[in-house]
Formats: sequence, structure tokens, C-alpha cells
Amino acid sequence: MKKTAFVYFITNTHNNVLYIGVTNNLLRRVAEHKLKINKGFTYKYNCDKLVYFEAYDLVIDAIAREKQLKNWKREWKNVLVNKENPVWNDLSEEIGVTKEFIESIRAYYEEIAGQARNDAMNEDRNDAMNEDRNDAMNEARNDEKG
Repeated sequence: MKKTAFVYFITNTHNNVLYIGVTNNLLRRVAEHKLKINKGFTYKYNCDKLVYFEAYDLVIDAIAREKQLKNWKREWKNVLVNKENPVWNDLSEEIGVTKEFIESIRAYYEEIAGQARNDAMNEDRNDAMNEDRNDAMNEARNDEKG
């Protein structure tokens, strides 16, 4: 069975902040952390270094493991990382998160942002047209009554 879910640890440059996450696409998610796409915990604490991960066949198993790990003491989490990655190297490139891949993710998000801006502009334009039409209909009604 193909691994479809991952639990991962992301830290900052000094390894003093640890974020535990779960995802169905580890490469994409690590690239998002490196690009600071989401303005949450990892953005605030500058966490973008992948130091540990586990792969699972089922998402439900990965979620259960994530919850378990989040309840662990920091010392236990450190021991887990140290077993697999004693120097706490960034494992991103080892799993295929290259500069080119990160740039492709950046381009994807820029495209989505552009589409969202276009959608919002079209929605604003449609709202303005509907307002103009409603105003014209109200004026016509008032003229008929007048």
C-alpha cells in the first residue's frame, strides 16, 4: 500500500521551537512552510526546517500519531528526532524539496492569488452592475407613480 499520510516535525534554525503537523503531501507541505504560505505558528516562530517524519498508509493513523506526539514531553520528542537525525539536519532536500520545487509551489500560489483577485474584481463589478440596475428600476417605478 502506498504511504498517503505523514506526521512531521518542523523546527527553526536554533532547534528551540518544534511544530508537529500531519499532511497527505509532505513535499508540498514542507515547501509551504519554507515559503511561509500560512501565517500561523510556523510563520510566527520561523519554523521551516524538516527534522523528522513518519509515513503512514492511512490518514487516520497519522492523525492519531500526531495527537499522541503532541502530548509528549519535549524531551521525548528530542529523543525521537535524535535517533533518526542526531545532527538535526534539514531533511527537505533528501525527500525531494528542491529550490525548483519550492519555486513551482510559489508560482502555483501566485496563480491562485491572481485568480482570487480576478474573482473578487468580477464580483465587485457584478455587484456594482446589480446596484445600478436596481437603482434604475427604482427610479422607473418612482417615475410611474410620480
